[in-house]
Amino acid sequence: MQKRLPIFVRFHRWRLRNLSERNFIVVLSVAIGVMVGIAATVIKNTVWFIQRLINRAINPEDYNSLYVVLPFVGIFLTVLFVKFVIRKPVRPGIPNVLHSISKRRGELSKHNLFSSIVASAITVGFGGSVGLEGPTVVTGAAYGSWLSKFFRLNYRYTILMLACAAAAAMAAIFKAPIAAIVFAVEVIMIELTTFSLVPLLLASSSAVVTSYFFMGHDVLYPFKVESTFEIADLPYYILLGIVAGLISAYFTKIYIFISDLFERMTSLWNRLLIGGLLLGALIFLFPALFGEGYESINSCLKGDVGYLFEKSIFFQWKESMLITFAILIAIILLKVAATAITFGGGGVGGIFAPTLFIGVNTGMLFALVVDKIGIQQIDKNNFALIGMSGLIAGVLQAPLTGIFLIADISGGYQLFVPLMITATFSYLTVKAFAPNSVYHFQLAQRRELMTHDKDKNVMQMMEVSKLVETDFVTLHPEASLRDLTNAISTAHRNLFPIVDENGYLKGMVKMDDIRHLIFKQELYDKVRVRDLMYHPEHYISTDDSMEQVVEKFESSGRYNIAVIDNGKYIGFISRARVFSSYRKTMSDFSHE
Repeated sequence: MQKRLPIFVRFHRWRLRNLSERNFIVVLSVAIGVMVGIAATVIKNTVWFIQRLINRAINPEDYNSLYVVLPFVGIFLTVLFVKFVIRKPVRPGIPNVLHSISKRRGELSKHNLFSSIVASAITVGFGGSVGLEGPTVVTGAAYGSWLSKFFRLNYRYTILMLACAAAAAMAAIFKAPIAAIVFAVEVIMIELTTFSLVPLLLASSSAVVTSYFFMGHDVLYPFKVESTFEIADLPYYILLGIVAGLISAYFTKIYIFISDLFERMTSLWNRLLIGGLLLGALIFLFPALFGEGYESINSCLKGDVGYLFEKSIFFQWKESMLITFAILIAIILLKVAATAITFGGGGVGGIFAPTLFIGVNTGMLFALVVDKIGIQQIDKNNFALIGMSGLIAGVLQAPLTGIFLIADISGGYQLFVPLMITATFSYLTVKAFAPNSVYHFQLAQRRELMTHDKDKNVMQMMEVSKLVETDFVTLHPEASLRDLTNAISTAHRNLFPIVDENGYLKGMVKMDDIRHLIFKQELYDKVRVRDLMYHPEHYISTDDSMEQVVEKFESSGRYNIAVIDNGKYIGFISRARVFSSYRKTMSDFSHE
């Protein structure tokens, strides 16, 4: 009796017979949307559950002193989970997704299916000053990557699945499906085509429906527009955009600076101790920095700044406008430090929620200052809301995401014009100081950043190591002309690398340069290869990017360039092979 095939094999065969690749992608996009919607529900409810347990177990009078301890405990538990359970690094969410697209053909480690959810829930639940959006995105992307690998999808469909997961994550968290698609295009940098739009829409909408099913119709940041755009407010929206851009540049610079300081610490436990204690001290002084801060954001959007003084040592001065201004400035400047310290100490999370937190407080501070100066009465709630758009546009360098997300959050598009103005000026301002966002900085430094430039993306995906040709006949510098002549008779290349006994490249001999000596047999044992070789000006290093390789071919005019690693000969890369690989990669990359 013939053995019955496993169900997934039978399904795979049925799918190949009955569904086209594109139709199957549509089905998968819905599945990813549902999976990510469930993941967003799990991660959010886990954080709420942890925080409820903590609130029940702690005497309210002890809050201030325990703020020093709780974040340390959360980071400590996260470090233990990562070190002893996962045993692999749990990297920041969205940069991890971007790196997998540019360097790993969309493949994410299997532990990302659950590790980011658990680690970020512990970090944020105990007061880590980070968000949950990034971990939700990378978790969804991990499921997209896993499904793509399971069903053996090609590269372009794999990347589309990762983009669908990113859009689904944002849609499920914020219940903003259109903004989620814009996020996938602008931040994940998926190429938007007629075909890719349908899976993105389906993934985003199915994630929203799943989120509604499990978490109800309440949105994360509810807002009701009381007053619409007034032309007299135009200068203030422009000025708010410039202020938001400057704060975004500060965010980027400080975040990178603090992250570098922690990376220089070789001891994991030193990072944990220093990070946990510093974070605890910041939260003890300014309790508003505790956790992702969505409750503080909601209070601010309603015009209530009482969260600045709640459980704070400054509570007795809550009626002082001067102290209110000072605390607003402090939490705006220190939130980025708290976020970077949380990551540096070993916590897991994202920067999206801290960006929104800084944005809403920036908008409120701006409105309070204008109101105090007495130039003109402006709507504080509107400016708090639009400040969030300005920071998203600046920190993430994603102005369209900032515009559409905040427009969706506000329940309509009555503030669309001021959103556009503030987001645009914030983006223009931050670009003058920080060319790349926090998400993209390290990838850009390593030349691993995918952009909307398809030509650069294709070269980004090509690897120098896979283009090396090693079928060149090598000769020792002390070899004779006879040895060279014998090599010519058997070689099918006209270029001969000269390599010493330690593998170091000393020079090259080109057959055209010694053709006139081949028939002078009286010189065969007199002339040495070292006397015939030349030293080329251009070499390719194994660390070079494909852009650098192409530049070297263009500047040298050569058809073959030697590849070396710390001076040692590896092989050659030919112009023809680069071109052939480029065409194949472009074909794989193209969506149409």
